[in-house]
Amino acid sequence: MAHHKGPLGEFYMRDRQRHPPALAQDYKTSVSRSPRFAALSLDQTVSEITGPTFGHGDIAAIDNDLIKNFAQDGDPIGERIVLHGRVLDENARPVPNTLVEIWQANAGGRYRHKKDMYLAPIDPNFGGCGRTMTDENGYYFFRTIKPGAYPWRNWVNNWRPAHIHMSVFGTSFTQRLITQLYFEGDPLIPKCPIVQSLPDQDAVDQLIAALDLNASLPLDSLAYKFDVVLRGRRSTLFENRLEGN
Repeated sequence: MAHHKGPLGEFYMRDRQRHPPALAQDYKTSVSRSPRFAALSLDQTVSEITGPTFGHGDIAAIDNDLIKNFAQDGDPIGERIVLHGRVLDENARPVPNTLVEIWQANAGGRYRHKKDMYLAPIDPNFGGCGRTMTDENGYYFFRTIKPGAYPWRNWVNNWRPAHIHMSVFGTSFTQRLITQLYFEGDPLIPKCPIVQSLPDQDAVDQLIAALDLNASLPLDSLAYKFDVVLRGRRSTLFENRLEGN
C-alpha cells in the first residue's frame, strides 16, 4: 500500500452545526456509544494527511456490477438500478483514482451476514458488495439491485429506509468517508431516527440520491445520481493554535 506524496496541508475543520451529535435520544444505540467526556483535538500528522493509493489492477472487471459479481445461476431478484456520481473535495474539485466501496441489503431488506436474522430470504445470486475506482474526473458508477427497507430494534416499529452504505478513501486518511445514501421519494426517510439526528436539512438532502432518468438504461435499469463531497484543505485555526481542529 503506497502513500500520496503531495503537498502537506491542514483540512477544514468539521462543521458541528451540520454533523449529527454523538448523542441523539431517539437513536437508541447512540446513548451507549456516545462519549461521556469532551473530545480531544490533536494536530494532524503525516499519517493523517497522506493516504493509501489503489491501482486499477486491484479491481476486477465486474467488481462494480452487483447484478453479476456474485451470481451463481441467474440474476438477483429485485429492481435493477444504476448508481453513479462524482467524488469531489470541499472545493468542488474532482478526486480521481480513489477507491469507492458499497455494501447493502438485498431487495427483501436482508444482508448476507450471519448476524442478520430478518425473516426476508437470502438471495443466492446477490452478494451485496461492490467496489470501483473513480476516473480522472472523479466519476464512479455501479449496477446493482435497489435494496429493501427492513425493521430494526430501536423503538417498537422503526424501519430503516432503503439505503446503500458507501466508503470513499479520498487522498488521505483524514478525508476517508463512510456514509450511507437514500433514494429520492422514500417516505421512510423523514421517519428514520438516524436520519433525523442530522440537525441540518441541507445535510439530509445531500444524503439522498436523485432519480436520474437521463442516465437510465431503457427497458433495463433506472438510475440514481449521488455526488460525494469530501473535506478540503486550509483549516480554520482555533485562535492561533491547532487545538481546536
